[in-house]
Amino acid sequence: MLIDHLFDFELNVTMLTLIDLENYPIGQPYSDAYRSLVDRCQKDLERAGMFNLEGFPRPHACRAAVDKIQPVMAIDSYTHRRRHNVYFLDAVPGLEPNHSALVQVETVNHTVCADQIENSAVIKVYEYPPLIQFLANTMNKTMLYLMDDPLARINVMSYRENEALNWHFDRSEFTTTLLLQAPKGAGEFQYRTGLRTDHDPNYDGVARLLDGDDPKMKTLRLKAGTLSVFRGKNTAHRITPVVGSRERMIAVFSYYEHPGKFFSEEEQLGFYGRTM
Repeated sequence: MLIDHLFDFELNVTMLTLIDLENYPIGQPYSDAYRSLVDRCQKDLERAGMFNLEGFPRPHACRAAVDKIQPVMAIDSYTHRRRHNVYFLDAVPGLEPNHSALVQVETVNHTVCADQIENSAVIKVYEYPPLIQFLANTMNKTMLYLMDDPLARINVMSYRENEALNWHFDRSEFTTTLLLQAPKGAGEFQYRTGLRTDHDPNYDGVARLLDGDDPKMKTLRLKAGTLSVFRGKNTAHRITPVVGSRERMIAVFSYYEHPGKFFSEEEQLGFYGRTM
């Protein structure tokens, strides 16, 4: 029991150096400040489809993470280049192949997997139990679990000059990201909340967005150190092409409502060029 308390104490001391726990008291679940933070995040999710916690990691922790990951990204990342539509599907039942919602776009990024950055600050933040419970609370979930896949549980993705993550919907209901480094120019987050629902695909609305004709599309220029959660399943989103020599570097945290989640070998090969 004493060993457990010592471990918890050491973990919390470590996390104090990595996360701004004064402004984001995620380790105090019974405090008024915690409940206020959860309430704010829930309201932002309901209103805008996302919430952003700027300055979540301390600035020095963010810089240290980039310094540790940058050499791996430069020489040992997997370059993922693909043409796709917003659904990442070859065909959509009930939709003609020439429908404007199926227009082809290009995504290019460079990916470092969790097994390449073991013991990094990014891993420590991802695995921090109070963060996991806090995220579950903001999403109105009873519990969230770390992904067991040694490659996919955390991905750090880099977008270099003229590279972009193009329009798409996510497979999961929520997506959690931590922006580690912002580019000098562009590389902005664009999104359209409530474009479709689980019961209404709104194909014509999707086509208008892809054609640049949706006044409800929003653009955010996020700062390094911003933790973001958004409803990626029904919120179309993209990252605009990066301008300048400084790459946009972002960590994607994978949590699930049930334990034991792995990508298939086909998915691992497609995203990372290798399997485990």
